[in-house]
Amino acid sequence: MKLIVIFGPQAVGKMTVGQELAKCTGLKLFHNHMTIDLVSNFFSYGSAPGKRLVSLFRQEIFEEVAKSDLPGLIFTYVWAFDMQADWDYVQKICGIFESKGGGVYYVELEADVEERLERNKSPNRLHHKPSKRNIEFSEQDLLRSMDKYRLNSYEGEIRKENYMRINNTRISPEEVARMIQEQFQL
Repeated sequence: MKLIVIFGPQAVGKMTVGQELAKCTGLKLFHNHMTIDLVSNFFSYGSAPGKRLVSLFRQEIFEEVAKSDLPGLIFTYVWAFDMQADWDYVQKICGIFESKGGGVYYVELEADVEERLERNKSPNRLHHKPSKRNIEFSEQDLLRSMDKYRLNSYEGEIRKENYMRINNTRISPEEVARMIQEQFQL
């Protein structure tokens, strides 16, 4: 069992890289908006009920996958490195897989903000993430979050054996997926 955590700021390409990685590895993709957009039909993601439900759905999926006969899971996440709660959350979900003998692989993506603003409008993103279809709001949220949070790690901050960082500003999702597959022998 493998858990591949792909993280980075909004519109960096986590889901798209995850889609390509799923194609070449056979692992299932669980992108973070699968639960966010489900719950947002009922409660704002920023509300207490919204956060609680997203957390519950994710927890249940992680636990079921970890004890299943699936080969693994790809999960995408926007990790705020200046928030201890996000560090704790990543450790919690990784612990679910590690407790079942699974391996965890960390992939950090980074890209220039201009490229991320373009990707924010991509048809694939808008198709799979209904809450991003209000482009003006989505762009403002992307820019505000850069001011509010640190969404990429400092050099050497992540001390995991199975970790790689990729600046994918000018690299196709297919190539990034191949790099991940080769690095971790997936």
